[in-house]
Amino acid sequence: MHSIRNFFCGQWSSTERLDEKTVIITGANTGIGKETARDLAKRGARIIMACRDMERGEAARKEIAEDSGNQNIVLKRLDLSNTKSIREFAELINKEEQQLNILINNAGVMLCPFSKTADGFEMQIGVNHLGHFLLTFLLLDLLKRSAPARVVNVASVAHTWVSGIQLDDINSEKAYNARRAYGQSKLANILCTRSLAKRLQGSGVTVYSLHPGVVQTELWRHLSAPVQVAVRVFSPFTKTSVQGAQTSVYCAVEPALEKDSGDYYSDCAPARCSRAAKDDEMAEKLWELSCQLLGIHWD
Repeated sequence: MHSIRNFFCGQWSSTERLDEKTVIITGANTGIGKETARDLAKRGARIIMACRDMERGEAARKEIAEDSGNQNIVLKRLDLSNTKSIREFAELINKEEQQLNILINNAGVMLCPFSKTADGFEMQIGVNHLGHFLLTFLLLDLLKRSAPARVVNVASVAHTWVSGIQLDDINSEKAYNARRAYGQSKLANILCTRSLAKRLQGSGVTVYSLHPGVVQTELWRHLSAPVQVAVRVFSPFTKTSVQGAQTSVYCAVEPALEKDSGDYYSDCAPARCSRAAKDDEMAEKLWELSCQLLGIHWD
């Protein structure tokens, strides 16, 4: 029955309010990110939409403000494929914002042809993992000062596509397989959620990772034509963006989760992840490598 529940998980219902709370959502101009922003805006939060495409971001911002009746929604430029952009964004947030209660690391790229970020990282590991890892690092002091605070990492069941992280070839330079690179980036999200949760024990900042479900979003644009046809055939069994956003919303606002940290969720409930996703030794090695690649020191 679990898979049936997966397909048809509807809206998560809760009257929890977020008045006077500040939320950052990366990739908030489309898909799951946009619907997460819409839901949290309706709960009264101040929403900071962190987007690469400012034109589409502004259109989404206006739509959400109108729909939610919440005018406290701002758009900021963030390109997760460029560490300079990430640092500039974080610097602005740290200077302008008094608090940050929820950080939702939602943006991502999926199954794209081989390409590199501005800093020379393979695009999927660079955006999905390293970009968000650096962003979280740079905003952590503000999160701690705002405690209780939460970090929500949108991962995927695609983490089961790989049996580990290729630590000696994390940028897939020896051989590139789009599916493997995507799976590795999502496994990295879950491993780093576990590592960060341990490091933040007692700080009042909790961390969660999640699988949103198989959602019809623009992330599918790099799939081959036959696969896109197959996806359309099975579309009755996939989730809408609104349904796909529910577990992100759940991890961001459910009061009962305040005592938990580091876990993986799907369909608004704790979920099983792969054996590799629970490998604490690999998690530590990935953590060290990530710090090294980004030139940061995370105590």
